[in-house]
Amino acid sequence: MELKKGFIMRQVAGEYVVVNAGANVDLNGVITLNATAAALWTRLENPATMEELTQTLLAEFEVDEATAAQAAASFVEMLKERDLLA
Repeated sequence: MELKKGFIMRQVAGEYVVVNAGANVDLNGVITLNATAAALWTRLENPATMEELTQTLLAEFEVDEATAAQAAASFVEMLKERDLLA
């Protein structure tokens, strides 16, 4: 899976935000991301599997595999709900 084209993540005033840079999707506001979600967003800028997302979290944060897998699944679900996956 990967992100739809036309969205970018930027760090603004210490927060990560996703902005629409031309995609045909209504965000209904700005999406803010925490550090975990920002790491996953960055990984999804290229195609990635759920296993690769989990491994990204394991490499960047002090977390066990079950917690990393759950966080990745929750993030992907949010992206699906907002129609942000290609």
